[in-house]
Amino acid sequence: MDSQQGTKQSLTRRRMMIMLIFVVILMGAIVGFNLFKQYAIKKYMSAAGVPAQSVTAMRVSTSQWVPTVEEVASLRALHGVTLSTESAGLIKQVLFHSGQRVKEKQILVVINNDNELAQLQVLKAALNLAKLVLERDRKQYRVKAISLLQLQNDEADYHSKLAQVAAQKALVEKKIIRAPFAGRVGITSVNPGQYVNVGDKIVNLEQTSPLLADFNVPQSLLSVLKVKQSISVTTDVWPNTTFKGEIDALSSDIDQATRNIAIQGVIHNVQERLLPGMFVMIHWQYGEPRNYLTLPQSAISFNPYGATVFVVKEGAAGKATAEQVFVTTGATRGDQIAVLSGLKPGDLVVTSGQLKLKTGIPVTVSHLVEPANNPAPTPQEH
Repeated sequence: MDSQQGTKQSLTRRRMMIMLIFVVILMGAIVGFNLFKQYAIKKYMSAAGVPAQSVTAMRVSTSQWVPTVEEVASLRALHGVTLSTESAGLIKQVLFHSGQRVKEKQILVVINNDNELAQLQVLKAALNLAKLVLERDRKQYRVKAISLLQLQNDEADYHSKLAQVAAQKALVEKKIIRAPFAGRVGITSVNPGQYVNVGDKIVNLEQTSPLLADFNVPQSLLSVLKVKQSISVTTDVWPNTTFKGEIDALSSDIDQATRNIAIQGVIHNVQERLLPGMFVMIHWQYGEPRNYLTLPQSAISFNPYGATVFVVKEGAAGKATAEQVFVTTGATRGDQIAVLSGLKPGDLVVTSGQLKLKTGIPVTVSHLVEPANNPAPTPQEH
């Protein structure tokens, strides 16, 4: 009985040993396979090298630039006033509607002036009587029927009545609000029968053609500033329209804080598309045309240590690599920027995909997508 149990235990130990050896061999095989796989991948990667990065690029070319200043300007009316009342009273007539164009001296509002008109008629009657008396006494004085003192009193009385009529006419005119110049009225809230006090607002009046544009430029441009120089205006309100104008006046001093000089321009606004208070862009060309190397602005990487670009260099066996180059940039226009130094005509410069590059990285140039390179872009809807 004991021998049978010993035999069973021996078989069990043998089976366990075989299973353990099998597991060890299996684990060793798995570890060996993984080590071999890593070795094979590393060997392949070292043999294959760094994969080429896909970028877009373009040749550097020379184009003609006209020195241009672009500044933000604020528009205001050539003439603009807030019409208000000189006298208190009830509004008798409102002879305009909001937004209407009005002529110079056109009557806009009449405040009740019945009492003033009645008093004016009384004074006119007294003036007519004084005139008749004066004419009669002049005839009588010629025949020595009255004294010189009487004639002088008559003349003084006539001129006094004349002045009283003129003063009363002025009081009547104070109750009539006229347009001091031709222009366009704003929105009003006054109505007939409404009582107004002295100084109450009636309506705004603006002369919108032409308009004045106020802007500032650096003092370094003072030597090329001239009155009557042509300028142009653009605005996102009318994206496909350019408004013409000219420099009208220069400030007599330089701003001490900004070292800028204030400029006033006159903008032609015949169709009245522009309105006072709008912000616009002033474009002003000066100087002779110059030739600059030109690139899309997207090609330039601006860093604290300077502006750089990546130039595509052709290598052995037709393999191209990227090389980082420092450049000095100049003025911008639209999507373009002028390069003053660091490149030469014909260099192939990366225009997109720079973030994944460093010097020596292989590249392939793709022309599927081209960056914006328009000197005068317009807004596009996508």
